[in-house]
Amino acid sequence: MARPYPHCALCPRLWPLLIAAALIAAAAMLPACSKQREPASPASTPLQPSAIQASATTPPAADPDPVARGKYLVTVGGCNDCHTPWKLGKNGPEPDYSRLLSGHPANLKLTPPAAAADPKTGWAWAGAITNTAFHGPWGTSFTANLTPDEDSGIGIWTEKMFIDTLRSGRHWTSGRPIMPPMPWFNYAKLTDEDLKSIYAYLRTIPPVRNRVPEWMPPAKDVAKAPAGEGQTESAATTPQ
Repeated sequence: MARPYPHCALCPRLWPLLIAAALIAAAAMLPACSKQREPASPASTPLQPSAIQASATTPPAADPDPVARGKYLVTVGGCNDCHTPWKLGKNGPEPDYSRLLSGHPANLKLTPPAAAADPKTGWAWAGAITNTAFHGPWGTSFTANLTPDEDSGIGIWTEKMFIDTLRSGRHWTSGRPIMPPMPWFNYAKLTDEDLKSIYAYLRTIPPVRNRVPEWMPPAKDVAKAPAGEGQTESAATTPQ
């Protein structure tokens, strides 16, 4: 009987070895194939627009130092826009930081402008050159001295008085309303920790002795008011 593999007498014996070698080679290739099919790692996955927007709007962690946090809030909250007198610099109006947060200058005497709230002119209110006094239908208001000066600033204010004033929109909670354009209703939405931080920062700035004028009611209201009305608390507590 003829052999099925006349050219190689050993071929039938090699088949099992060849099959085993093929299986070993296939098993060795499996890790490489699976690695190619693995999804990209998160670090290499491009951010979707929604993820980019979310990361851009995430607020930074609160500063553990309340004074630093308070300075940040006062800066971004625009307090210097009105409570720090402005001066004319080489590039235009700019805050005069030598009078940081000291309110309307006591030596700048102002009289209400004529027809500032006449609807026919398109003007509803007017502002002083220092951006510390404002006139409109509410009368004439002057920005507060926020420095810790005890006579003319908020040096005698407690933390609770400060927070309650901004929460209620009234001086010392029970005094007269805070006048425009002070946006106290926005600051009232700050957390207690934020308001405490602002108070802590204001206690660290240099005290400036500057007695801010009292609020002046509209002329028509003054004319109707009985003698003695229109003047409320002392200037140390009644700016704006």
